Amino acid sequence: MPGSPGNGSVTRSTLRQQIAEALRDEVLAGRLKPGQEFTVKEIADQYGVSATPVREALVDLSAQGLLEADQHRGFRVHEYSVEDYRGILEARRLVTDGMFLALDDGHMGYRDNDDARSAAVLAGVRRRGEEAQRAAAAGDVTVLIGYDLRFWKELGNLFGNPYLTDFLHRLRVQSWVCAVQHLRRMTDLRGHLWAGHTELVDALARRDTTEARVIIASYNADSLALIERLAAG
Repeated sequence: MPGSPGNGSVTRSTLRQQIAEALRDEVLAGRLKPGQEFTVKEIADQYGVSATPVREALVDLSAQGLLEADQHRGFRVHEYSVEDYRGILEARRLVTDGMFLALDDGHMGYRDNDDARSAAVLAGVRRRGEEAQRAAAAGDVTVLIGYDLRFWKELGNLFGNPYLTDFLHRLRVQSWVCAVQHLRRMTDLRGHLWAGHTELVDALARRDTTEARVIIASYNADSLALIERLAAG
């Protein structure tokens, strides 16, 4: 049938993405630890699939900086240092500053003549922020990570530049991979994790990028201080 090859390609691509997302979640959950090694065959056997989509998924995760490829041993989970974390935070700040600058200049996805759509999107983003805050208050890092990533991806989409949104999402995944190895060692995370998601949404709804920058700077400083302290033992 004329459509069959295309359907097969879509199926494989979807499987590749599903495996990549599942492995990313394994890393974020701490079940795949920094430096841990595995082969394509081991992952293929674990998920009961062929080697091809697994290899493609692992290559994708390597390109995102979550894994390292070893020609002879397969793949290993990338080990991020505190210095890496500092660099990632700085890169995130530059991206969000660019987004806020676009908002100041009126060169972004939502504008004054589209307030209804903007308000609806911001309301959805705010709900993600509320869920993230509840997870932070409960010290549930796994739930927090999930909602934090969704929060920033949906917020980024509002700025109308998919390249910036994708880059910011990758940076946030990398920063969580770096941070989670330390956060998992804490017995009680309550009060230690950022709970300013809704305040950021409210600031952006007012087009108050000065306040938004203050919120981001405070979060970055607090999270870096926490990771530095945990890494120092």
